Formats: sequence, structure tokens, C-alpha cells
Amino acid sequence: MAFPVVSGAQTMCSFGISPGVFTALPAGRPLVGGLPVGLISDVVPMANIGSFGMCASLSNPSVASATSAALGVLTPMPCTPAPTRPWSPAAPTTLVGDVPVLATGCNTQCSWGGVIQIVSPGQATVQAT
Repeated sequence: MAFPVVSGAQTMCSFGISPGVFTALPAGRPLVGGLPVGLISDVVPMANIGSFGMCASLSNPSVASATSAALGVLTPMPCTPAPTRPWSPAAPTTLVGDVPVLATGCNTQCSWGGVIQIVSPGQATVQAT
């Protein structure tokens, strides 16, 4: 069983240097523990998926440029997540409207090569199926 992810959940990118915060926008969302539940479609950079501090991926143009200017010494730059797809895998039978709920175990890919995953769902009382 997985736990639904709620606003305030902790996320992490494999190229980030600090955890980020997931935000489910509250408009029309059911609440779990008083917090809006996330959907697999919640992948808007900085609105749903917060920054991971600094990015260390050479696929990120700003990191590549700074690293080149530092004569090849990896130089992390500020992170702006760039998810490429919805979160997956979804909780197949827990839906809000027709959209599956975001649950623990989900991840999404960043354009800069990192994998963004849920570290903590923000609640541990309700389970999704």
C-alpha cells in the first residue's frame, strides 16, 4: 500500500543538493489530514515542484556554462526543476475526478537528467490503492 502525497510533502532530485517541497494547489481538492492531496498531473515547476537548492547536472545549460567558465570544475547553479512527464506510477484506483492521486513511490524525470522522487508523503494516516 502507498500513502497519498499531500501539500508539504518532501521531494528530492538525484542532481539536487537539498530536498524540495511539493505543493498541491487547494482548488477543488479533497483533503487528507487537512492538506490538499496531489495528483499525478501536478508537475508545474516552482508551483507544484519546488527547487532543490542547486543543480549539479551538466545537462543543465547554466551548470554546463558555469563549469566551463571554471575550467571544468563542476559548478552547481540554482535549480529550477523541469519535469518532462506526469508522476508515475499512479495509484490506479484512487482518483480525483478522472486523475490518479499522487502516491509514495512515484517519480518524474527532469529535463536535465535527474529523477525527482517523493521522499516523504507529508502524511501517514491514509493509504491509497
